[in-house]
Formats: sequence, structure tokens, C-alpha cells
Amino acid sequence: MLHYIDEFRNASASAALAAEIAATMKTESQITLMEVCGTHTMSIHRHGIKQLLPENLRLLSGPGCPVCVTPNDFIDRAIALSRIPDISITTFGDMIRVPGSSSSLEKERASGADVRVVSSTLEAIRIAQKERDRRVIFLGVGFETTAPTIAASIVEAERLRLTNYFVLSAHKIIPPALKILSGGIVDVDGFICPAHVSAIIGSRAYEFLPRDFGKPCVITGFEPLDILQGIHMLIRQIVSGAPRLEVQYDRVVRPD
Repeated sequence: MLHYIDEFRNASASAALAAEIAATMKTESQITLMEVCGTHTMSIHRHGIKQLLPENLRLLSGPGCPVCVTPNDFIDRAIALSRIPDISITTFGDMIRVPGSSSSLEKERASGADVRVVSSTLEAIRIAQKERDRRVIFLGVGFETTAPTIAASIVEAERLRLTNYFVLSAHKIIPPALKILSGGIVDVDGFICPAHVSAIIGSRAYEFLPRDFGKPCVITGFEPLDILQGIHMLIRQIVSGAPRLEVQYDRVVRPD
């Protein structure tokens, strides 16, 4: 497995791809690409990919962190629920410190609220099983990637006949966000589309980008060579003036 990962982190192959990107962009003044997914943003920074790219190529971070795009009113609602005596709030750890209008779940926990960090929805289900006198609310925050597991917890709660398990949902879906971004509110020449989300919804979900907006898009994996190859594919589309949907991450993503 380590050997398999190393194949996508090969330094000489990365340098060669970066050189190809620079050569393809020689005639361009500036190209702006948006990496839609927050995991792509982290990988780009972790592996120093921006340092490999030419100065006239700009990478713009998109809306792909579900926690970052969760509105204050959802946090405020969770905080208000946590203040009710017989309610337990269960959540993944990334939501704990997100500020609401005047507090956070971390502050509420410090003040005595029953706010518990869980590693999975099934852990929240187990809490509801053990503590039938409490209402256990799971904070469902995420894009298409997390929706199936949280939906599965509702099915499991029904199977177990739990009447004290609830989900407070703040799920969002990626395609409508891309439609808004493609409508001119930001200057983007092409999209590095997410890998995990695309494994769930399939590549066909992005066909509207080149068809309706003339925006090139490439579904790209998270390793350095994935990202560099995806960027190169996008640049070639832009330079040739032929926007289309391509799948770099074809070892995982299928049309449907």
C-alpha cells in the first residue's frame, strides 16, 4: 500500500508535470482555477504544489469545507438545544469550536451542557441506546460524502426502535454551489472538482459546467501527481478553447 501511495508522490514525475504546465501556459497572461474541495486545498499546501506552478497560474480555494460554510443560525440552534436539560448533542470534533452569534458548543460544554464528540454516527446511536431517558441529537454537517452514513444512522435508529435519536441536518450539495460560482460572482477559468463527493454522485453531475457555462472541469484525486495532472488537463482545455468534463480520478470515480 505504501508503494502504491508513493507512486502518486514521485518527485521527478511532479517536476516533469510542473514543467509541462508552465510550457502550456507560456502564451497565457493569467489563468485562475478553483479547487472546490477543502481537502484539495490542504493537499496543495501540504505538498508545496503552489511553489511548483508558474506565476501566471492562480489557485483559488472554493466552498468545499462544510464546517466553514455552516451558517451561524445552525450553530445557534445547536447551542439552544444543548441548553435543554434532557438533550445530549453529539457531533464530530470539527464543530466544537465553530462560533455562533454569542457562544460555541465548546463554551456551552464548559458551562455544563452535555456536548459529546463522537467518531461516527453509530457511536451516537450507542449513546441513544444506553441513555433512553435522554434525547440524543447528532449534528449532520457535510456534503454528499457524509450524507449516506448519517442517513444510515436514521435507518439504524428505526431498526432498533429508538425514539430518542435525532439528526439536526445542515447538509449541502456541491452542484448548486458551482452553478452560482459559474454565474460570474468570481472570475474562475476552470474547476478542480472534488474526489470524495464525485465518488458518491458520479461525474455526470458536473456536465452542466461546460455545457451551460463554458467552464472546463476535471475531477481530480488528492495526491500531488493527481492534482498536477488535473491542473494540466484543465490548462490544456482552457488554452485550446474546448471546455469539457474530464475525470483524472478514474480509478475511483464513475459516471453514475
